[in-house]
This record gives sequence, C-alpha cells and structure tokens, in this order.
Amino acid sequence: MSREKETGPAVTPVSVYSIELEFAMEQELDIRDITGEFTAAIRDSGLKDGTATVFVPGATGAVTCLEYEPGVIADFQAAIERIAPRDMHYQHNVNLSDGNGHGHVRAGLLGPSLSIPFAGGEPVLGVWQQVALVNFDNRSRSRRVVIQAVGA
Repeated sequence: MSREKETGPAVTPVSVYSIELEFAMEQELDIRDITGEFTAAIRDSGLKDGTATVFVPGATGAVTCLEYEPGVIADFQAAIERIAPRDMHYQHNVNLSDGNGHGHVRAGLLGPSLSIPFAGGEPVLGVWQQVALVNFDNRSRSRRVVIQAVGA
C-alpha cells in the first residue's frame, strides 16, 4: 500500500501590531465612540486580514459594541443602573471607602476587552455597530486603551 504525501494550505506568516491610546472620560457612565480610532489602528497596522482586540486596563473601564446614538446610549445607561445600582450596598465601599464598588461590578459584567475580525484592512462591523469605551468609575479619568491586531 502506497501513501501519498498530504499537503495542507499554504502557511502565511502572522504579524502583530499594537498601539496604546488615551481618552479623557468626563464622568461616570461616560460612553465614547472609539470606532474611528480602532479603524485607524487596523489601517495603520498594514495588516489585511485577522483579528483585533481592544482592551482597557483598569478595573472600572469596559468596552462593548453598540449602536452609538443618543437613544441607545440613554437606554444602555439606564439598564446599567438597573442591573448594578449606584446606591446599593457594596462590600468594596466598606473595605476601601472609595465609593466606586458599583463601578467595579459594572465593569466586571461588561468586560475589559473585545475581539473584532478585520478583512481587507477594515473591521468587520455591522452597519449600526460601533466600538464603545465606557467609564464606570465614579469620577472623570483618563482611560488607556490597548489595540492589538494579529493577522497577515
């Protein structure tokens, strides 16, 4: 019995591109559309196809995809307030007295990162889908965002 050598698809070298950005967040539940900056990072990477991750270091920041329009923003903010109310008892506030226990819970529910595929050097997003940075802390602050694209 003879065996023919099997060959798989051609292997393409993979590259990684990373960039860090900073955004001033004015208040608690500040939501900022960062789709333009995310798209620019993918374009600047020189990569055509792959996956890009956007990550927010910090325990009270998060990212998500949503339609960035005033009605959705207001609905999202109201939903977050119903899920993890500001005026509820949080053991974190007892332990550290900084008053942002609700911000930690909110950020934990939403999450610090999001992965989005890209093709032809452009993010694969729906027509009404934007990348949104959310500040859940109880004060204004500067939020660092790391975007890392992996692909060819």
